Amino acid sequence: MFTTTNALVLREVRYKEADRILTLLTSTDGKITVKARGALRKGSKTAAATQQLTYSEMTLFGNRGKWTVNEAVIKEAFPGLRRDMENLALGCYFAECLEALSVEDQPEPAILQLGLNSLYALSNQLYPSEQIKAAFELRLMCLTGYTPELSACPACGCQEMEQPVLSLERGSVFCRACADSRDQLARLCPDSLAALRYIVSAPAKQLFSFRLEGEAMQRLSSAAERYLLLQTERQFSTLSYWKNIRIR
Repeated sequence: MFTTTNALVLREVRYKEADRILTLLTSTDGKITVKARGALRKGSKTAAATQQLTYSEMTLFGNRGKWTVNEAVIKEAFPGLRRDMENLALGCYFAECLEALSVEDQPEPAILQLGLNSLYALSNQLYPSEQIKAAFELRLMCLTGYTPELSACPACGCQEMEQPVLSLERGSVFCRACADSRDQLARLCPDSLAALRYIVSAPAKQLFSFRLEGEAMQRLSSAAERYLLLQTERQFSTLSYWKNIRIR
C-alpha cells in the first residue's frame, strides 16, 4: 500500500551501511517510524529530504505495519538552522520534545503546526530564540493536556497580582502570599504572567507576537522550561547541549 503525506523528520538514525531509520511527525498518521533505504548512498534522491529537521512530502510504502520511504521531496529545509549551531541545537530540542509528547499513529495537526511554526521562526530569526523557546514549550504543554490555570489565584481569586508565582506541580498561578512554600514555584511578574496568558490563548499564527525583555523575559523562560520538565518528568539531552553551546 502506498500513501503520500507531509512529514517533519524528528530523528534520524543510521542503519546498516546506507539506510536511515526515521521518526516522522506526519500530517495524516501522527508520529510514525519509517525506513529510508539507501538514503546515505552517494547520489541518493531521498538523502536531503530525509534529514532531521526537514519538512518533506513523502510517498511511503506500507507492509504489515512497517513503512518504507519510496519518494521524498523537500517542502521546507529551514536553512537558517544549518547556518547557526545554537539555533540548530535548539531546533533539535524542539524535535526531541515533539517526539516525546506525540502519540504513535495518532494525527495531531496542531502539534505539527506548532513544530513547523517554531522552526520557521527560529530559522528566519523572526523573534529572539529565548522567546520562541518559551512559547513553544508552554504551547506544547497546552496541546498535550497540561494547560496551566492562569486566570486567577485559586486561593483568593485575585486576577491582577503584583507578585505572581507559578506552582509547577499544580499548574496554577498564585499570589505570592497564597502559594504553598512546599511547592516548586517559579517567580513571575505582571508582564511575564501576561505573556504566559497570551501564549496559552493566542491564535497559532500569532503565537510569538508579544514583546518581553530583560528580567520579565528571563522569568517567562525559566517558568516555561521548568514547567515542561517537571510535568513530563524527564530530561532532554538536546536542551543540555543547547545550554552548553550558549555558555561558550
